[in-house]
Amino acid sequence: MQLTPEELISEFHDAVMELYFARKRIAVLEAENDELRARLEAVEKSDA
Repeated sequence: MQLTPEELISEFHDAVMELYFARKRIAVLEAENDELRARLEAVEKSDA
């Protein structure tokens, strides 16, 4: 399948936008993970 230059630009733009939103989601998940690890550590310390 051969794409026109306009189609290539559109495909590239779509891929960039997907990457942008994926990175934002990863940042949110990493922050949530850090919070959960801290809560788990606090519970484990209180149980010990």
